[in-house]
Amino acid sequence: MSDSEERRVLRRGWTTGTCAAAASRAAYEALVSGVFPDPVTVTLPGGSRPAFALACHELEEGIARAGIVKDAGDDPDVTHGALVVATVRPGPAGSGVTFLAGEGVGTITRAGLPLPPGEPAINPVPRKMIAAEIEDVARAHGTSGDAIVEVSIPGGEKIAEHTLNARLGIVGGLSILGTTGIVVPYSCAAWIDTIHRSIDVARAAGLEHIAGTTGASSEAAVRALHHLPELALVEMGDFVGAMLKYLRRHRVPKVTIGGGFAKMSKLGRGLLDLHSKRGAVDLDWLAGKALEAGAAPALVERIRTANTAKEACDLALAEGCDLAGPVAESAWRTAAKVLEGSAIALEVVVFDRDGALLARVPFLSA
Repeated sequence: MSDSEERRVLRRGWTTGTCAAAASRAAYEALVSGVFPDPVTVTLPGGSRPAFALACHELEEGIARAGIVKDAGDDPDVTHGALVVATVRPGPAGSGVTFLAGEGVGTITRAGLPLPPGEPAINPVPRKMIAAEIEDVARAHGTSGDAIVEVSIPGGEKIAEHTLNARLGIVGGLSILGTTGIVVPYSCAAWIDTIHRSIDVARAAGLEHIAGTTGASSEAAVRALHHLPELALVEMGDFVGAMLKYLRRHRVPKVTIGGGFAKMSKLGRGLLDLHSKRGAVDLDWLAGKALEAGAAPALVERIRTANTAKEACDLALAEGCDLAGPVAESAWRTAAKVLEGSAIALEVVVFDRDGALLARVPFLSA
């Protein structure tokens, strides 16, 4: 990415929850007045009032349907460009707003999520937004506001294959998400929320040992090491800090942190966000660890001038120097500092790219 691209102000977008609220308002207004507002304006939790053009609309006897195309701004969101459709019908007197999952919207099947099993995966804040918009329209037109809202995302079941919904027990499609209504580019809020929900589901299932891993290879290696069920595996990616901070408040007895040598070296030197944008592998730091491990001065210098963390690790292995051990110990200390006082038993394991175990700090109380 060029310097000019780095300096460019990234464009914010809208959550699926905001799109569902806008589509629901438009559909309900057409249901009670016969006219679709286009554009349609909604109020976000923070008070701002964006307007959205309708991508589709349809009015029949006793049913109205409207759709909004999701614009995620400059965020690499898998739902960018998806059509979010709300189909609204009158509800029984006194029922308020009830929700259904249409095509491409998932259904919750496991405990531990913000809604109970059997409910459509329309999260609490989007539900409140949709209900508030319908209530606003009902006041303006003197109607009851009793409505059945079915939210659908055509093709959503296929899109959901690129998310962790199935692991969380959300089957049949996507979740309707959002707490602020706004997508902040590269905030990775959805990923962090998935980490939190993964922990919630594991705890609700009564699991006492979970493992956070940086990628698919380390996940497979940890699973083989401990024979853990899928529910115990948390794909934390680069967000080890987000996982540990949540665990401090939502505890389990045992936690394993697993990752490759490069990522764990970043954790070892104190980084809690392991993304390359937050910091590169520090070869000087690795050289210092090699020196502490008894490496000869020539090897220390070769590690200091290596091209990559993998090369540094390979150089150490070739000379019989245990560089991964000090890296694992340092990573454990960084993670333990976040969990301090929690009494969680913490383990750190470091693997090579093929999933072979390089180093392990066994379970110790943080």
